[in-house]
Amino acid sequence: MAAQTPTQILLALAGEVALLLWSVQLVTAGVSAAFGSRLRALLATGLDSRWRAFGAGLMVTAGLQSSTATAMMIASFSGAGLIALAPALAMMLGANVGTTLIVQFVGFDTSMMVPLLLLVGYLGMRRFGRLAANEMAKALFGLGLMLLSLRLMQATMAPVEHSQVLRAVLGALSGDPLIALLLAAVLSFAAHSSLAAILVVMSLAATGVVGTQTMLAMVMGCNLGTALNPLVQAMNGNAAARRVPVGNLANRILGCTAGLLLLPVLTPVVERFASHPAQSAALFHLAFNIVMAVLFLVPLPAFAGILTRLLPDPAPEADPSRPRYLDTAALTTPTLALANATREVLHMADVVDGMLKTSLMAFEGDDPARVAEVSRADDVLDNLYNQIQLYVGAIAHETLSQSDEHRLSEVLTLAINLEHIGDIIEKNLMQMAGKRIRDQRRLPEDALARIADTHDRLRDHLRLALTVFISQDEATARRIVREKETFRELEREAIEAHLAEMRTGSREAVIVSALQLDIARDLKRIDAHIAATVHGLLEQRGALMGSRLMRAAE
Repeated sequence: MAAQTPTQILLALAGEVALLLWSVQLVTAGVSAAFGSRLRALLATGLDSRWRAFGAGLMVTAGLQSSTATAMMIASFSGAGLIALAPALAMMLGANVGTTLIVQFVGFDTSMMVPLLLLVGYLGMRRFGRLAANEMAKALFGLGLMLLSLRLMQATMAPVEHSQVLRAVLGALSGDPLIALLLAAVLSFAAHSSLAAILVVMSLAATGVVGTQTMLAMVMGCNLGTALNPLVQAMNGNAAARRVPVGNLANRILGCTAGLLLLPVLTPVVERFASHPAQSAALFHLAFNIVMAVLFLVPLPAFAGILTRLLPDPAPEADPSRPRYLDTAALTTPTLALANATREVLHMADVVDGMLKTSLMAFEGDDPARVAEVSRADDVLDNLYNQIQLYVGAIAHETLSQSDEHRLSEVLTLAINLEHIGDIIEKNLMQMAGKRIRDQRRLPEDALARIADTHDRLRDHLRLALTVFISQDEATARRIVREKETFRELEREAIEAHLAEMRTGSREAVIVSALQLDIARDLKRIDAHIAATVHGLLEQRGALMGSRLMRAAE
């Protein structure tokens, strides 16, 4: 067979790299479509401690094989204030370890696995009708293509190993590990995947094109480059959303700096114990991320404090009704656009929580400015709701998986109910509060105490509903629906108190008790809208029968 020309070799490599990148995307898309909502819920279970957060991040990314995708979800949670910074950073450390696991599998001899994965994946895509099984078959087919592309790259690079020109170029890299690191970082950033970049480095190492020292530097560079993608995605978000990717990038930079300084020590150790260059690259990739996780997990609270000081929350925006997360550039990537819509509806929830807090002040005091403040907040809420509807409508729905379509429905359900809650607060509660202030009437202390307690319950239910929205926790959803009975009881008490006042014949007492009754009814309506946001999950789990909540299985 005639020797290939340099142009033919470069063209072959370009095609093989394209096949590799596409196969990685196929694996990620397949697993995400099959288990996306479950992985999202798993990620949300790690909100309470650094150690559980680390495990959640590791398991989710081991499934998705995309630390970038995991980082976007973590930034969404952190930016919305649903997760503290230290656990969010711990999740990111777990994600960095999780994305290395599939590399360990690829690092060993998988020649027999290639045809098997391709065959099983192809037959599964043809025969399985259920979405989860079909998408999992697609992921297996993508894994087979990934391994095939690596074998093709190794075969293409084998004769190039003896090229004098290539040896001269890579010899320059061997003499300057920093350049090798930066080159791999650019490759990883461009591919949006450390997995794909590491596989390219493994291919170069397996054919002897790069030496051990250059290989180690390039592995570190792959880890650095993939930390840049989440930061770029978070640049349009708030300071809280940027802290996690900035912290992850700082972790990578410190690790790469230490690794470069230790290269003279690491290189002979790896050469002594390495049995195969590709396996050495895979194992060093795993070891690098484990070491960085071990070093950073303990001091994370202090590190989080530093990031908070470096990236403080900004002053309130001049136009609070302006959407924070609806980036139109993300509409070409529907899953990213869906994440943006999710973050914006959580912004709506923050506005509603503030309205509830301020509305209580309007009943407790005689300041009409509180009523005006709630009215302005409702205008903000209405504009955010309209913008979310337009943004969601612009997403290419035909490219969404079934699980993403369901998530989109949940986003709209939450947005609709939050907008209705805002209307009840502004048009009903604040109308009553304004009239009370104008008429110079005071509510009895016991009535104010009940109203304050009810507001606290509503705000607590709202926070629980957001937890269900993020984590899909059925037990919490049941609690919200079950506690609706509390608001029915409050309404019954208000009715009985009003009837008692009517019997006294005191006009003023009747007016005040009627006001209390109207307030109780509107607060009950607000709780009903909060409970409505979790009905979809309970219906999906078979926990609702008609209008009654089924008992949990003992």
